[in-house]
Parts: sequence; C-alpha cells; structure tokens
Amino acid sequence: MAAASPDSGDLILVEPAKPGSPVAVVTINRPAALNALTRPMMISLAAAFRRLGADDGVAAVVLAGRGRAFCSGVDLTAAEEVFKGDVKDPAANPVAQMELCRKPVVGAVAGFAVTAGFEIALACDILVAGRSAMFLDTHAKFGIFPSWGLSQKLSRVIGPNRAREVSLSCMPVTAEMAERWGLVNHVVDDNQVLSKAIEVAEAIARNNHNLVVLYKSVINDGLLLDLEHARALEKERAHNYYNGMTKEQFANMQKFIQGRSSKAPSKL
Repeated sequence: MAAASPDSGDLILVEPAKPGSPVAVVTINRPAALNALTRPMMISLAAAFRRLGADDGVAAVVLAGRGRAFCSGVDLTAAEEVFKGDVKDPAANPVAQMELCRKPVVGAVAGFAVTAGFEIALACDILVAGRSAMFLDTHAKFGIFPSWGLSQKLSRVIGPNRAREVSLSCMPVTAEMAERWGLVNHVVDDNQVLSKAIEVAEAIARNNHNLVVLYKSVINDGLLLDLEHARALEKERAHNYYNGMTKEQFANMQKFIQGRSSKAPSKL
C-alpha cells in the first residue's frame, strides 16, 4: 500500500501501521470536533475502505479516531446536507463500504462512539476498547432515524432487551459493559488501544490472506441465514474452494503446514 493517503483536508488519514506493513490504519482526524463527520469526511472514509478492500497489499485494516473520541457522530450543524436524500447513497456511506470491504476491520475505540460513531464501530469485525470508551445511541434524543444499521445490528449482538434500553433511553454503554455483553473483544488501558488493535490486525495478517478474506465472508454471510442454511453455505464454499485448487496448490499447502508445525503459534 502507499505510504500515506490524506483525504478531505487531512481529516481522514490512511497509512501503514509501520513501513512495509500489510496492516493499514485509517484515522478519523478531527479531534477538535470530537471526530464528528461532515459529508466530505463521510465520502472520504467510504472511499478509503473501498480502496483498501481492493488493495492486494493490505491484509487487515485498523480504524481509529484521534483525540478524545473515536467518532462523536455526524456533524449536526450540517444535518440537512448529510441526511436529506443521501441515506441510500452507498458511495457516501462509510458503513456500507466497511461492510463491503473484503479485509478484516479492527476498530480501536478510545473515548466516545456516539450514534453514527456507534454504527461505524458496529461495522468493524473486531473491536478493541479503552477503559474510558463509551458507546452511546442518541438517535431517539435528537429525532434522527437510524440508517446505518444500529437499530438492527445492536440487538443481534447484545440481545433485543438490552438494545431497546440502550437505544430508547439513550443509556451509555461503558467499555466494561460492552465487553461483558459481547460487543467488544478486548478492553485495555486508553493509551494501549491503537497498539492492541494493530497487534490483533498483525496476527490476522500473518495468516493466509486469501483464506482470511474467504473466511470473513462466509462468517458474515452466514450470519444472515439460519444455522441450517449457513452450514450449507459453508459446505458449498468449501467444495468450490477445494475443487478450484490445483495439485501444486495442495502440495504448497502441505509444505506450508509442515513448515509452520515446528514454529510456536502466534499469541495475542
């Protein structure tokens, strides 16, 4: 991947975790406004994930926010510009592009993830949160109808009763609650959030890149189905995968497995 890619006046940054790394770090860089999203930022963030998903040099993506917030939502001073007529536009929808991104996305949530920021966090495949992280849905408070999936995704992650209370009462979800409810994978000290997210992404990047992409896809696609049909989907894709392999590829697989067997497993 390129060394760095600034977008929307440097408000969305894309850079490798370190030189030559297959892990890309996307940073929402508007700390003075708690990383509130303007429409140009939304378009740039969506475009960043579209590019990274197509970049063969990228194996995993970390998404972070600079400063005291992960993302405080949409900039409501430009609410009409953001919402009216554009909620169905996938090119301007970072959540849609994150969901379409073939590479695993690790969210590094330090500080607030509010409303649209909460929805962006839910679009990540894995979440690392700082101890002071706070997830908050204020749609009901401000009369904003959800359109990036929060009303449907949250209940599937933490259960419908908890999701109703979180969304209808605007109850804050602390990092501790989020971990207990299965919303986040890891809770670490605030100053360790980004490094832990990169560590998780690097562990993913050490594996077979093609299989990681296919595995993410079958997990996420299977979640849209009941268990019986999801298992049938897995079998169908496994059949297609192995049928598409040549004898040389099978030999390379065996050679790789034999080479790895003498090495210690990666640790998080």
